[in-house]
Amino acid sequence: MASQADQARALSFDAVATQYAAVRPGYPPALFDALEELAGRSLTGADVLDCGAGTGIATRLLRERGAHVVALEPGAGMASQLRRAEPAVPLVRGEGSQLPFASGSFDVITYAQAWHWTDPGRSVPEALRVLRPHGVLALWWNQADSRVDWVKAEDDRLAPFTRGYPTTVAELFTSFPVRVTTREITWSRRITVEEHIGNLGTHSHFVVMDPEERAELLGANRAVLARLFADGELDEPYRCGLTVVRPADARE
Repeated sequence: MASQADQARALSFDAVATQYAAVRPGYPPALFDALEELAGRSLTGADVLDCGAGTGIATRLLRERGAHVVALEPGAGMASQLRRAEPAVPLVRGEGSQLPFASGSFDVITYAQAWHWTDPGRSVPEALRVLRPHGVLALWWNQADSRVDWVKAEDDRLAPFTRGYPTTVAELFTSFPVRVTTREITWSRRITVEEHIGNLGTHSHFVVMDPEERAELLGANRAVLARLFADGELDEPYRCGLTVVRPADARE
C-alpha cells in the first residue's frame, strides 16, 4: 500500500502544515465513545500511541478524553506544528512500519487519517508487537459525505484530480491473526466557504499539484460554492469510519 510515491505524498503535508492545523476537521465525541465501546475500556488512563499524528488534531482530542498520549510523526513540518499545539505531549519522529518502542508498551494504537500511508505487511505486525495483550489498534478517517447533494456535485467536479479512501478497512486484515470490528459516525461542522477551500487544499492530491493548476481548480470550485452559499458559510458533512483491530487470542 505504501509505495515510494505514497511516502513522498505523505511527507508532502510538511509544505502545508500551518494551513493543515488551521482548517482540517477534528473528530466528534461519538467517535471516541465508539472507540471505547469497541475497545472494551475507557481512554481515561490508557497509554495511547498516536501514529501519523500530524499536527496533533487527534492527539489533542485523545488527551482530552484522559489518555496518556505519545505522538509519532515522520514529517518535520507537521511535527513542528504538533509541538506548538501540544508541547506537553511526548513526540517521536518515526512511522508505523518500524515502531521505536518496546513490545507491550501501549493499550491503544491509533491512526487518524494516516493508515493508508503505511505498508500493512509491516505496520500490522509492528502494532501487534507494541500492543499489550488486551490492546487494540484503531484506525479512522473523515470522508466527505457524498450523500449530500452539494458534496456529490463537488466530488464529481474534482474527481479527475482526487482519490478517496475507504472509511473502514476490515478487508486488509484477513491474512493476520486478528479480529476486526467497524463503526461509522456521521457528523458535520459549520465553517466558511474559504475554510472549506483551504481544507481541500491540504489534501495530498492538491498539495503535489502544479500551483497554477491547483489555484485554477480550487478557484473554480470556490466560485460554484459562493453562488450556492450566498452567506459564505456551509455545513461540511462527514462520514467518519472507525476500524478496531485486536489480536485473535485476546479475550473480550
